[in-house]
Amino acid sequence: MKFKVLSDIESVGIVPLVVLEDAGKAAPLAHALCDGGIPIAEVTFRTEAAAKAIKIMAEECPDMLVGSGTVHNVDQAWATLDNGGKFVITPGFNPKVVEWCLKHNLAICPGTVTPSDLEQALDFGLEVVKFFPAAAYGGTKTLKALAGPYASIKFVPTGGVNLDNLSEYLSLKNVAAVGGSFVPDPKMVKAEDYEGISSACRDILKKVKDIRS
Repeated sequence: MKFKVLSDIESVGIVPLVVLEDAGKAAPLAHALCDGGIPIAEVTFRTEAAAKAIKIMAEECPDMLVGSGTVHNVDQAWATLDNGGKFVITPGFNPKVVEWCLKHNLAICPGTVTPSDLEQALDFGLEVVKFFPAAAYGGTKTLKALAGPYASIKFVPTGGVNLDNLSEYLSLKNVAAVGGSFVPDPKMVKAEDYEGISSACRDILKKVKDIRS
């Protein structure tokens, strides 16, 4: 199954990982990401503010691709959809969450790391999956090896992906986008340096375009 949301994310190439303790920062952060040219936010359910932050971002920036991350169960997937989220990213392959998202036409990018995970993804008709934790499971070397038997699948590697190795991942044909806490910089979020976040996004986006060109 091909989701337009995931295709749109692939066109940008970067999935900002957002961890907010305070939902009050959601609106200015959303605008900062959009102003920086990366109108995407994976708001993780690592904090209690996640659902509210998704709702605020979705309302403040309707054209922004706001979704959830670190989703472990159907309740969190439901909270994503109920608050205006457009996609769900999970750390591992949870068939119940995948099935629920597909049933409700909510874009799902489940975590995978083994051929068995990818076989499940194929059974569900998925074309884009997360590869996590990327560095711990061989990084680009593993992704290259998976490209042969799983040529129809594209990956969103996270976990150990950073500005130093960004080009190694984005240069691979089977990498749709990369995710990580390098954007937005947690220190900038804490300091509420939204202009700095926008500037950093523009720099990263230029780097992505240079790599892909």
